[in-house]
Amino acid sequence: MLRTSGEQGKTWGEKWDNQKTKMRRITTHEELRELYGEPVSKVENKIHQRLNRQAIEFIARSPLMLLATSDEAGGLEVSPRGDRPGFVRVEGDNVLLIPDRTGNRLLMGMENILRNPSVGLIFLVPRTVETLRVHGTAELYQDDALQSELADYGKNALLITRVLVSECFFHCGKALVRSHLWQPEKWGDAYSVNWALEMENTEDPAARARWEQAAAVAYRDDL
Repeated sequence: MLRTSGEQGKTWGEKWDNQKTKMRRITTHEELRELYGEPVSKVENKIHQRLNRQAIEFIARSPLMLLATSDEAGGLEVSPRGDRPGFVRVEGDNVLLIPDRTGNRLLMGMENILRNPSVGLIFLVPRTVETLRVHGTAELYQDDALQSELADYGKNALLITRVLVSECFFHCGKALVRSHLWQPEKWGDAYSVNWALEMENTEDPAARARWEQAAAVAYRDDL
């Protein structure tokens, strides 16, 4: 059981219960605005209903995108999508075509899209602190010709997610500046996920080695 370092005998849950009595929960729009104030007038000018030239150029340089979906009850799921820069195709100024590749087959995001088409996307470009946020509605399609056009690593796309854009804007770079995301000299050591613990609930070294080998093969041969 996890315990705090400064309060002997108290679990984290007990500490949280005690801390809640000192905290003021924010529940209204007015309380939020009292804390943060109003946005400056020109900030809202950056919110567009269609992809402008800069957004299209940014997507063409992006090798990584985060896709957020939700089910009909509001349950959320976010998954990373990555490929070579420009893997998401832009059609016109309001349609995105996202190729899907092999993965864990849980299909959480796709199942959500079938129930609730609303999606949110964040595009990242290496060494760029700004990100691009896109909102819209999504549908799932099969199209042999398009899946072949969007092939990569010698494999056709398994499916195409088509997003009709309703809103997009660039997000300022403060979060990535604070995190030093693109500054390797600021990074700590890489974290090694123990897949044996995740998959089999075991700390056995042999099981960990087996799963590490399986992951290495998948990352090398099954992208």
